[in-house]
Amino acid sequence: MANETTVNDDAPSGAQGPGLKKVMGPKLLLFFVVGDIIGTTIYALTGKIAGKVGGALWIPFLVAFVVAFLTAFSYLELVGKYPKAGGAPLYIHKAFGVQFLTFMVAFAVMCSGITSASSGAQAFSGEYLHEILPGAPSWPVAILFILLIAAINFRGVGESAKLNLVLTIALMVGLGIVIVTGAYAVFMGVSDPTYAPDPSRLLQFNADTTPLLAVTSATALAFFAMVGFEDTVNMAEETKNPAKTFPRAMLWGMVITATIYLAIALITSTLIPTDVLGDSTAPLLLVVQVAAPWFPPIVFSFIALIALSNTALINMMMASRLLYGMANEKIIPAKFGLVHQARQTPWVSILFTSILAVILVSSLEISQLGGTTSLLLLLVFALVNVAVLVLRKDVVEHEHFKAPTWVPVAGALTCAYFASPLTGRPLVEYGIVGILLAIGVIFWAINFALHGRREFNAEQLGK
Repeated sequence: MANETTVNDDAPSGAQGPGLKKVMGPKLLLFFVVGDIIGTTIYALTGKIAGKVGGALWIPFLVAFVVAFLTAFSYLELVGKYPKAGGAPLYIHKAFGVQFLTFMVAFAVMCSGITSASSGAQAFSGEYLHEILPGAPSWPVAILFILLIAAINFRGVGESAKLNLVLTIALMVGLGIVIVTGAYAVFMGVSDPTYAPDPSRLLQFNADTTPLLAVTSATALAFFAMVGFEDTVNMAEETKNPAKTFPRAMLWGMVITATIYLAIALITSTLIPTDVLGDSTAPLLLVVQVAAPWFPPIVFSFIALIALSNTALINMMMASRLLYGMANEKIIPAKFGLVHQARQTPWVSILFTSILAVILVSSLEISQLGGTTSLLLLLVFALVNVAVLVLRKDVVEHEHFKAPTWVPVAGALTCAYFASPLTGRPLVEYGIVGILLAIGVIFWAINFALHGRREFNAEQLGK
């Protein structure tokens, strides 16, 4: 996932200027959508998902795609109505007008950025890095990774769609290597009989539970693979003819991404025994090593590390800027809004989010971090799906995309279901979410005690 709001590191807080230049055409926006979605999950958590579901690895990815696809229609309707909007917090504020709820949604989005980046840090310090630097200590490297991200964040990083395009191409090359070499191995076989292709695994489920719980618990984690599409709404003001361009780009981007995921899931499960796959933190490297032993594993590991680094950096930028936006709107203590005079970056917010990320990396496993990210965003998406129905009463003059009414209804129900314990989601994830959101409540309470109730502009959160 990318940043929830558009950030200009070079402009002082409160600076006013001309409207954003409309540079995003259909093709560039399509690459932006794909680049935002592809990230940590497919490179690092595929094995963990297989460990939950069994050999039928493709099913959780397919179900996660359907749930995300439904919610995407709600985002498309809202971005069409409010093309200058700032994402979920603003939509929910427009729908319900409850400032505490708006704040908690914004804080949940911020926390999802931190947990996502933390899972990226865990993945970065795992088997991909060990292929390049054998024996590198995982826990210290993960913390060092977070600190390095914080340093880059503090220095200031100007994002651009064209840079995203270059990085997306690099990520797609890595996935293309997996698909091409893996597909060849599936049809032609491999030299090692241990990894002889076995299509029968595609219909095998975890024997320790029921097929339904195996699928739903794995989907609760696999949903992490589809997040990121919601962030593209923040490019609306920079998109040419967003009412027509956005629906096609977002939906086709999600279809392309899901197709890639399904192809990789089918290949991976066919080639790699489930017990081996479930223990791997570098599942795609394992596929390449089995399917194409002649391909330099260091090269593929380097591509994977690029994917993980880019995802972590963008998410930590989003989290720190969103926290800064809350302070700037005076809904959390003002100290979080302090900006470094030389770098013009929100150093206190960067420091706080980085400390929280270090704590998470030091105390949680990668699957818990991925599941927590999924849970936070499923709760937000459920509210967004309800918000689109509430906002049907708000009529705008310009034409915009409108989803069939049953779609946001189904989106709200499916998001709520996969956020519930009924799916077999580990209870520890609810505890983590509770602690993170409790921090937000404490911030709100401190600010309320010091300054009383304050009105704020939801459009300015994170800007």
